Amino acid sequence: MSIEQMGALLLFAFVSTFTPGPNNIMLMTSGANVGFKRTLPHMLGIALGFAFMVILVGIGLVGVFNTYPVSHQILKYVSLGYLLYLAAKIAMSGRAKEVDDFKPLTFLGAASFQWVNPKGWSMALTAVTLFSANGAWFEVGIIAIAFTLANIPSVSFWTIAGQKLQHWLTTPVRIRGFNVTMAALLIASTLPMI
Repeated sequence: MSIEQMGALLLFAFVSTFTPGPNNIMLMTSGANVGFKRTLPHMLGIALGFAFMVILVGIGLVGVFNTYPVSHQILKYVSLGYLLYLAAKIAMSGRAKEVDDFKPLTFLGAASFQWVNPKGWSMALTAVTLFSANGAWFEVGIIAIAFTLANIPSVSFWTIAGQKLQHWLTTPVRIRGFNVTMAALLIASTLPMI
């Protein structure tokens, strides 16, 4: 991979991880409801889970999708169903400090979520297709590292942005309105991928 390609990869990873999507909406919601510290496992699950997904996509899942296109369609519908379920949970939750019904994703939950995240699939498939011409382990590893490096400031930014909203989220009406808005944005973030 040339220096120019590396620069383009880092830019792609940075922009794609910072733009709104299911991961970022859920991080903002978690940051607003339970703060940065309790969201850390969720943040790390995204960063490392997505890197693992990129590696697996790079070493063979692209071939599965090309051989069995229906598997990609099935994954899309399963992903959408799961996102709708998460959106409903977010919309119905209250602030964890007042009502113990908001549970941030665990490390494994967030890492597993990458497999049903339509934006994540789009990012991984695009990155591997554009930046790994022959699927070499070295190139796939560089892509995974680039996304991990881009994800760390991204997940931190979105969680802190949500946490800063805690000062505004002081009434049950505001909390409910915020959570319903975040649930709607979560659903809306999947529309371009459908």
